[in-house]
Amino acid sequence: MSENHIPETNVGESLHRLLHAYKRAMRQAYQEVNLTLAVSHIRSLKVINHAREKNTVCTAQVIAERLQRDKAQITRVVKDLLEEGLIEKRDNPEDRRSQLLQLTQKGVDAYKTIKEVEALAGSRMAQGLNADEIREFVKLANAMAENLKH
Repeated sequence: MSENHIPETNVGESLHRLLHAYKRAMRQAYQEVNLTLAVSHIRSLKVINHAREKNTVCTAQVIAERLQRDKAQITRVVKDLLEEGLIEKRDNPEDRRSQLLQLTQKGVDAYKTIKEVEALAGSRMAQGLNADEIREFVKLANAMAENLKH
């Protein structure tokens, strides 16, 4: 076994433990602020907000592509977000078959809460690590994610 080779089970187990601990911390933090949205709904709100910040349009198709989910699944998420009053839709002047999605004020407020909760969880997770260690972790995690795309 080469010096740089780490058994995959160690990497996989460490990642598994981290993901579950992070998900548990996020679920608990969302419950504490009475945010009951599913992960797919939260991720969709983030995509819609990203479009808002970049001053670009957002459609269900954009969300489906960005989150790598099928359009039917995203259509259900969009319906739920509309019913919750977190987003609104308007006709797309470029394509009559789709609607432009944007956050309502309630959606903007929910997004801010999500970001605050994530920042707190991120701070907890990074306790005891210095900036260089965090940068290295991000670099390694991104490289591993890229490796799995191929």
